[in-house]
Amino acid sequence: MRYYLFLIPLLPVLYAHGQQNGQQLTLKECYRLAKQGNTLVQQAQRSLKAREYNLQAENRSYYPKVDLLAGYNYLGKPLEINLQQVKDGVVNGSSAQSVNTANTVYQQITGQPLPQNVQDVIYNTTKGIINTVYPDYNPELTKQSYFTAALALRQPIYLGGKIATAQQLARTQVTAGQFNQQVVEKGLFFAISAQYLRILYLNTILAHEAVIVESFRKNRDYATSLKDNQILPPYLLNWARVSFVQATNRYNNLELEKENALLELNDLLGQPIETPITINDTLEYELKPVTETGQLELLRNNPTYRLVENKTDLANVAVKASRSLALPNVFAIGSLNLYQKDLPVTIPPWLIGVEMQWNLFDGFQKYKRTKASKMLVEEAQMAALNTKTSLELQLKVAINKMKALQNDVASLDSARQQAHLTTTLVTDRMQNQLSSVKDVNDALLQEEEMQKIYYTAVMGYYLALAQYWNVIGTPEQFAEYVDR
Repeated sequence: MRYYLFLIPLLPVLYAHGQQNGQQLTLKECYRLAKQGNTLVQQAQRSLKAREYNLQAENRSYYPKVDLLAGYNYLGKPLEINLQQVKDGVVNGSSAQSVNTANTVYQQITGQPLPQNVQDVIYNTTKGIINTVYPDYNPELTKQSYFTAALALRQPIYLGGKIATAQQLARTQVTAGQFNQQVVEKGLFFAISAQYLRILYLNTILAHEAVIVESFRKNRDYATSLKDNQILPPYLLNWARVSFVQATNRYNNLELEKENALLELNDLLGQPIETPITINDTLEYELKPVTETGQLELLRNNPTYRLVENKTDLANVAVKASRSLALPNVFAIGSLNLYQKDLPVTIPPWLIGVEMQWNLFDGFQKYKRTKASKMLVEEAQMAALNTKTSLELQLKVAINKMKALQNDVASLDSARQQAHLTTTLVTDRMQNQLSSVKDVNDALLQEEEMQKIYYTAVMGYYLALAQYWNVIGTPEQFAEYVDR
């Protein structure tokens, strides 16, 4: 039966401390304290709050964006009108216009067009005059630098579903944050439950160990009296003394182990490790019936499974987001001019308009992103299936462990009672000089061992029960079994 002892070192090395003069804590109170003080829970709460703020930000995506635009520009050289480039057109056009005007006036007076030689004289004379007065340089339009300032407005009209997709993604992330907080809390509460059971186990063993130590002391005192009356050999007295010292050491070591367990519990609760707490309850076996009907349906309420399912929802939103990138964006735009200095042209005081942005080719980047997001959906669905299978396995294992430990506890209960009866009979026989001091020591050691094995099996049963409720229920449901 010693194989049950492997449960003790495999308990999670979780953290807590306390002095025996502190407040008596129930398991539910431990949950409450951990929810308020444990840093892992607080970290999950901060993560959820950040996701909620992000959702609030996304819900404001339809609001117009107003920007203050201001700029200072310095030109390599001032802006100029290139008069030399248009000189021939200006000279020839003006000369032709002069001829046309003179011809029109002459026709109105005489009814006949100007003679061609007269037209040529007017054309050449006008061309010569314009060539003479036409500037031989390009005049500047502005200074070499200028400053502008304006308010710009940009209001989304149609973004191909991008805003709605971003909002849906933010909502899904909030839901994921809620499930993540539940997963963190359940994992922490399960660890606290295991640690609490460990303390109850140590309390129980300490109570029985105190009785055993007292029995070893009485056996030593009785052996001393026999030796003083020269009835008992000295080596048997030494044996009784050594057995008493070893029993005392085991008791003291158990007290130190409980002190460590309380230190570790305080750390789990998020309290200073010197915070005084008291847990004096003992571990008592009581059969807890569990139902196997509807268990698989309850698995869907497990936050671990729901968190993985949420990843599938996130992947589906990512597919929508990738597809929306291929659709155009339409904005209403507006601008209000606030200030301009040394600008070569006068900007109107305000303007409004509609702007469309549509990416027509990006090297098939959007196509690849959409394909990648579809693969993530398949990956998330496979992860959800694997998680469901894992939870079903944990549930079946926990139920089978409880059934096995129920049988073991029943048989071990008989064995420990028989060990106690044997100790009593051997002690009576020693007092009638029908058995030796060593026989009593051996019987006490056997009784001590059977008590530890029995309560180790009881603790294993409650750990399996905690795992059962961790899979399909809540930690509070398990605490109802422990807190009496």
